[in-house]
Amino acid sequence: MGMQIGNVAEDDDVVSAINTTPLVDVMLVLLIIFLITIPVVTKTVPVELPREHNQPRQSKPENITLAVTRDGQVYWNEARLEGEATLLAELKRVATQDPQPEIQVRGDGNAPYEHFGRVVEASQRAGIAKLGFITEPPPRQ
Repeated sequence: MGMQIGNVAEDDDVVSAINTTPLVDVMLVLLIIFLITIPVVTKTVPVELPREHNQPRQSKPENITLAVTRDGQVYWNEARLEGEATLLAELKRVATQDPQPEIQVRGDGNAPYEHFGRVVEASQRAGIAKLGFITEPPPRQ
């Protein structure tokens, strides 16, 4: 049934109803297709997935902790470093040790990423192999 607009005949009213039969047919076909394909999708290869296992890492005495403050100051095991050149020189000195210690970066949550980027760049230039970031664990529910 089509939609008629205008005065076809003087005594006929305008029919403004939309035929919804094709829409219902399409929806029923889609429902049948989904009901058939869902069991096929849910069949998977049985594997045992790893469990969540988050252990806090213990800081070893030979690890070096770099703290980055909100204003960009860098602290080497609680001693303030003056400038990026000093940071790079200290990192190069540590990079030659065998085994190389891990550098752990602690940072203020409100510090711009630019300050962290400078520390990461200096670590890469010095040849540091292990660089980690220390974060606070989320609260347990």
